[in-house]
Amino acid sequence: MNKFMNSPEKFVAEMLEGIVLANPDKLNLEPKYNCIYRKDRPNDDYVSIIQGSGSGHEPAHVMAVGPGMLDAACPGNVFAAPPMEYVLECTKLMNSKKGVLHLINNYTGDRAAWDMARELAEAEDIKIGVVLINDDVAVMNSAYTVGRRGVAGNFFVIKACGAAAAGGASLEELVKLGEKVVGVVRTMGVAISGCTPPGKDKPIFELAEGEMEMGVGIHGEKGRRRAKLPNADAVVDELFDAVSKDLPYEKGDEVALMINGLGGTPPSELFVLYRRAALRSKDAGYKVVRNYVGNYCTSLEMAGFSLTLLRLDAELKRLLEAPADIPWKVF
Repeated sequence: MNKFMNSPEKFVAEMLEGIVLANPDKLNLEPKYNCIYRKDRPNDDYVSIIQGSGSGHEPAHVMAVGPGMLDAACPGNVFAAPPMEYVLECTKLMNSKKGVLHLINNYTGDRAAWDMARELAEAEDIKIGVVLINDDVAVMNSAYTVGRRGVAGNFFVIKACGAAAAGGASLEELVKLGEKVVGVVRTMGVAISGCTPPGKDKPIFELAEGEMEMGVGIHGEKGRRRAKLPNADAVVDELFDAVSKDLPYEKGDEVALMINGLGGTPPSELFVLYRRAALRSKDAGYKVVRNYVGNYCTSLEMAGFSLTLLRLDAELKRLLEAPADIPWKVF
């Protein structure tokens, strides 16, 4: 598999260095712990928000560090949870009198690392809040997790909590807000190709020509079924039905609708998919107040996408509309 890299061992470190070099006035890097953080944080007037999972899902989470979103991120290697030491040192570095909020995607390795780091940080009198993200409706358990996976809906937790933190919210308020978002956001994805991590000589899974994995995880975990690939509308319909019925969403709901690329799907195809999702939302009686089309939580070069719905209220609309300044820009 051809990739632009110098060596698999340096792939993540050099990516992080590149992000900081592209944002020299805004970001710092502690390379020993893969900790990328805002130059203006910590600040005792604000809760610090940090996250970190496996790399390979960019722009999540390292490219979401900036005003209005994360204050720091500490990723592990590609598709691997960060070591506990990374999380602990990042937490200590971002310690604020108002506390530190841990946003954790529901994967077994992530939870183990973050739980242990939290216990050690609290032993040093650091105030920690935790929000666990598990928006994937595809399966209850997979190769990486017990329970539902945390996927693209993570973006909305970051955005809402980041905006509220910038407004001076307390740690307790942010935990409550994060749990509120988790309670009203649902996602499911599909893939039509696998992906190859740096240093590997073949994809982590393979699909035959004209085949799809419905309900795939962002690490290539198996979904609900493997089947023949139908047309785009039929794929969106299956995802939309699964997502919309899970909460369930109801006629009259105001929603945010996201079509998230998994890394290898062209923008043109994403908008073909969004078209159907928007029409289905209209037919269901949902009012799409905000829409998101692009790469938010990827799986290296995997061809595929996920569909996310977030039920909105006045508070969440205000928080999603709040300004943010992060490294991942399209202009």
